[in-house]
Amino acid sequence: MSHLLNKLADLTAERDRTALDRTLVSTVNDLIKPLTLVLYRLVGEEGQQRWLTCAQLGPGTGQTFFQPAWVEFESLPPLDAYPLRVQATTGARLVQSQDQRLSIFGLGTGPDGLCVLEMTCAQPLSKVQKGQVAAVLRLFGNFEQALDYGERDALTELLNRKTFDGAFMKATLERQTDPQSLPDDRRDPAADTHYWLAMLDIDHFKRVNDNFGHLIGDEVLLLLARLMRSNFRFQDQLYRFGGEEFVVLMRCHSEAESADALERLRAATERFNFPQVGCITISIGFTEVRSGDTPSGAFERADKAVYYAKEHGRNQVCSYAHLIASGVQEKVVNAGDMELF
Repeated sequence: MSHLLNKLADLTAERDRTALDRTLVSTVNDLIKPLTLVLYRLVGEEGQQRWLTCAQLGPGTGQTFFQPAWVEFESLPPLDAYPLRVQATTGARLVQSQDQRLSIFGLGTGPDGLCVLEMTCAQPLSKVQKGQVAAVLRLFGNFEQALDYGERDALTELLNRKTFDGAFMKATLERQTDPQSLPDDRRDPAADTHYWLAMLDIDHFKRVNDNFGHLIGDEVLLLLARLMRSNFRFQDQLYRFGGEEFVVLMRCHSEAESADALERLRAATERFNFPQVGCITISIGFTEVRSGDTPSGAFERADKAVYYAKEHGRNQVCSYAHLIASGVQEKVVNAGDMELF
């Protein structure tokens, strides 16, 4: 019992979502000792959802592994490929195979999507074991909700500023890791890709609040957040930092690929008919995350690109690297900081 309590304490001590998923699988493994144990999460827009492996027990090792969140979406199995999992997420909290050796527990309805815990056992689960797993999953779900409350923007349900630094440092550490130093089964097939930080700002948002009121302004922010979700991939990390300022941390092969993704959002926003307000536009600046970068350094570069976009007509996407390459640089001050325009 004391070992289980310690595992539950470990579970509620986690703040990193990947580590939390792995701790859940480890806790249930210690409790049930199944043959296989996997946590799957549904990702993607409704109607196009697929199954992402969040944590998986390594056969015979007692160690947990996970599928990188930056995996190509099309490579994931589609929703309807596993009807028992679907059943576990649509009402029934526990679905079992005919011989009852396969058990699928459904849980969670938060911003990160529905998920299931799937296990195979040598013998059917007893009533006590089912209750134990269900209790651990309730604790896990409640803790996830508590994390969401502290890490999500209350209006848009995008991530908030508090969660950004950890995600950014992960990105810079990954940039410093030599993929050839990893075992073959742990290498990222997209290791030649890079991280990009984008800042976007609603043009003339003060006019929206002044002319239509803050309730309509909040609706604009909420609808823009929905446009962001529908125009970016499930693994792109979307933030609202406050007011009309939003941030995207994404992984792409090139600057051109990043610019295309941001241009799609800019165009979709311009085309969208916001109730009562009509058309609004956004200005976007972005920069590559460098090895050993700091959040303040990357933000400064992206912010200068946004400033340039706003000073030169708004409703456009500007790359910091492109601006520098084009000679849009006034002077160098304070140990190399560049002042744009």
